[in-house]
Amino acid sequence: MQCNITVLLGLLLSSFLLIGCSPKVQVAVPNEPITINLNVKIEHEILIKVDREIDDLLSDQSDLF
Repeated sequence: MQCNITVLLGLLLSSFLLIGCSPKVQVAVPNEPITINLNVKIEHEILIKVDREIDDLLSDQSDLF
């Protein structure tokens, strides 16, 4: 009978120790709003303008090639 009580107390003590070691996760809301800085470099406008200028130049002077 004493062995059963010792085993029971051991299991009880070990369960308390395991409960005390469980991790705790908290989610906190930031105080400042989230800002997204978008530094986007747009190059396609320049390329389209250059392509149009080349097309106009070639159509005006078709004897170049």
